[in-house]
This record gives sequence, structure tokens and C-alpha cells, in this order.
Amino acid sequence: MELTSGQLRAARALLDWSQAMLAERTKLSVLTIRRMEGERGPSGSTEANVEAVRRALEGAGIVFLEPRSNRDGGAGVRLKK
Repeated sequence: MELTSGQLRAARALLDWSQAMLAERTKLSVLTIRRMEGERGPSGSTEANVEAVRRALEGAGIVFLEPRSNRDGGAGVRLKK
């Protein structure tokens, strides 16, 4: 599943994490996180960086929703039960 910049921003918001906190937990720079959340999205970053962000967010309780996996059909995020 390809992540979107909106999913990353929403996931951080659900966890109440700053970009600096996500950067610290992934060992990436704040600039890298900012770029991944920007216009180009995660596809503008390396696969390793995207996976580091995914692992950190999922480890904190985020579930990424695939497009069409919910009623409205858009990609999204939620917290684990």
C-alpha cells in the first residue's frame, strides 16, 4: 500500500506527535519528514525512509486504510482498538 502525505499528517495528529517527534523516533531528519508530508508525498522519499515512518506510526497504534477499504473509498488512518 502506498502512503499519502495526508495519511502521514493525519496519523501524526491522531498521536499528537510533532514532526520533530516523528523524526526522532525514525532517526530521520525533520526536513525529510516535512518533505514526505509535502506536495510530493512519501513517493519522493526512499523506500527505507517510508518504511521507517510506517513502522514508527504503526508501532504507536496507527492503522493505515487502503483506498476503497472504507465506505467513502478514500485512503485514511485510524487508531487500533
